Amino acid sequence: MSGRKLFGFVSATALALGMTVSGFSAQAEVTTLKASHQWNTKDVRHEMVQIIADELAKANVDLELQIYPSKSLYKPKEQWAPITKGQLDITAFPLAYAASRHPEFDATLMPGLVKNHEHAARLNDSAFMDDIKGIIEGAGAMVLADGWLAGGFASKKNCILEPKDIEGQVSRAAGKAFEQMLVGAGASIASMPSSEIYTAFQTGVLDAANTSSGSFVSYRIFEQTKCLTAPGDHALWFMYEPILMSKKSFDRLNEKQQAALLAAGQKAEDFFFTAGKELDQKMVDEFSKAGVEIVEMTDAQANAWREIAKETSYKEFAKKVKNGEALIAKALAVE
Repeated sequence: MSGRKLFGFVSATALALGMTVSGFSAQAEVTTLKASHQWNTKDVRHEMVQIIADELAKANVDLELQIYPSKSLYKPKEQWAPITKGQLDITAFPLAYAASRHPEFDATLMPGLVKNHEHAARLNDSAFMDDIKGIIEGAGAMVLADGWLAGGFASKKNCILEPKDIEGQVSRAAGKAFEQMLVGAGASIASMPSSEIYTAFQTGVLDAANTSSGSFVSYRIFEQTKCLTAPGDHALWFMYEPILMSKKSFDRLNEKQQAALLAAGQKAEDFFFTAGKELDQKMVDEFSKAGVEIVEMTDAQANAWREIAKETSYKEFAKKVKNGEALIAKALAVE
């Protein structure tokens, strides 16, 4: 091979190698984040995470999100440790699941603190949520999107509007604070996951149940009940279920990527505010079609429940949680 040909061959080879290496490194620059949650791909909470993934793809900032739904990466309550340590990047997570580590989080599933979706939106910007988010951040995570899911009561015996309506009934409640309040109203408690409510009604184990609008629909509880107390304007049951991100994961990203994530989180939050109300309406529609009576509490009826909560759930929370009484007071101060 002549010197000129040899030089041309070497140059062409180097160029080809350079292009290959360059192409590989460009590909490697794309950062893939992992997101985990417990719900199927039809659930609105999955849709929140999917919106973030879609928005990151459109932002073109070399950042993508791989979603692991339906408990395929972590079990529901096992997501808190990896999200705070940076082993998991993003999760859709009911915050009360981590109350065993941070008991203050039980305040985000506390009866009567949130009245309706508009009230929840105001609560997001309150001193109460500043305290909650401060604990989240201190543990190593951050909130990308706020989300509150409403719920209600259903009974196979009668409509539940006032505390006396549940006296003597065996009820399932979501969370220990609700259990404490229901016991204070004269109910007996049967603890179980929401997936077991239908069978418990069917077999006579339960007379009444308290859970989210989504669970009431997805588990077809309308087939086993006589009356539904829908959230309406004076709900008792709300649960905080934000999209969380690991602070370590967020801090590793560049400014454009961080800005894209925050913008995507806001879009997901806006979606969930509307979708949450639509989920309540879907529940009402499904129960109505099944011939179930639909009722909503008045402000006075909801306040009667809060009075029992003050002497049970709130008092117990204040006793066991440092600054618990002040935290509840901050939530109750938001009109």
